[in-house]
Amino acid sequence: MKRIFQFAFAACTIPATVLANDGIASVSVGGIVFGKTDAIAMKKEVLNISHDLISVDYEFLNESANGVEETIVFPLPPYPAAMQGSDTYYGQPDGFSIRVDGKPVTFQSRLVARSPEGEDVTAQLKKLGFSNKEIAYTPAFAETSGKVAAFTEQQARQLIKLGLLDEESRDPTWTVEVNYVWHQKFPANKIVRVHHDYRPFFEGGPGATAMYDGFAATYCTDQGYLNARAKVAARSNGYVNTHNVSYILKTGNTWKNGIEDFTLNIIKRKPDELVSLCFPGTFKKINALTYQVRLANFRPAKDLNVHFGNVEEGEHQDGVMPVLPK
Repeated sequence: MKRIFQFAFAACTIPATVLANDGIASVSVGGIVFGKTDAIAMKKEVLNISHDLISVDYEFLNESANGVEETIVFPLPPYPAAMQGSDTYYGQPDGFSIRVDGKPVTFQSRLVARSPEGEDVTAQLKKLGFSNKEIAYTPAFAETSGKVAAFTEQQARQLIKLGLLDEESRDPTWTVEVNYVWHQKFPANKIVRVHHDYRPFFEGGPGATAMYDGFAATYCTDQGYLNARAKVAARSNGYVNTHNVSYILKTGNTWKNGIEDFTLNIIKRKPDELVSLCFPGTFKKINALTYQVRLANFRPAKDLNVHFGNVEEGEHQDGVMPVLPK
């Protein structure tokens, strides 16, 4: 028996459309179609989110009488080719790793470019001479980074004709998706532990001050948050550096019993970092940097969006998650 699983992936792009929490799915001509398994249960998930690091641990149990081998897919969130947040960080997250039962897993990556209508246009771009690198990292930053060559005039004309380049701005209109794929065996009646961590893409950055329409509803901001944000803005000439990280939870419903034991840790990088999010349950302050909520038999109704304010550039700790109390 073979199926496609879609494992957790977190991050944020502009717009904030992401694929994340692991879920069972199948592959069809139209892409990945989610289904449901009655064989494999997600017994436990521990999700740690900070503004610059995601860490997640799963425990799966094949409750059927027979072993199952599956194809596992980790999709990155799609990001607009014309709106990369950085000229050094794109295409795939830093330090991405997969471990199963403590051992590294070899995986393959697959890049897909999609038109504004959602069609796969990877082959068309390659026919025009673009490499995977040039699809993932477009010439938007070519003049400053020198990483890829600018579009030739012939390429630009063809891209405009295909609707993949804005004629006025000369910005590409496609989005980029990167997926990680590997094969995994689930022995009958045996726990399989999966771990991965990475630095997510994020929305926001230096000087991000706008609280756009819908911001309060997306992040459930209250008066306490607004007051704290005003204080930060007052001492920093009105600027509040922000990172917004998203994580799709609803695909956790595709497992046999949803997520039987779920823990979410929201981790600050410094005590005066601002955090706001919408989430069921009551958060408990574990320490000066960590807020935790635990849910049993969790069937997510919504995905997760976390707003971090008063963050500082250069805080990245290269895959080191703060130590949590047992």
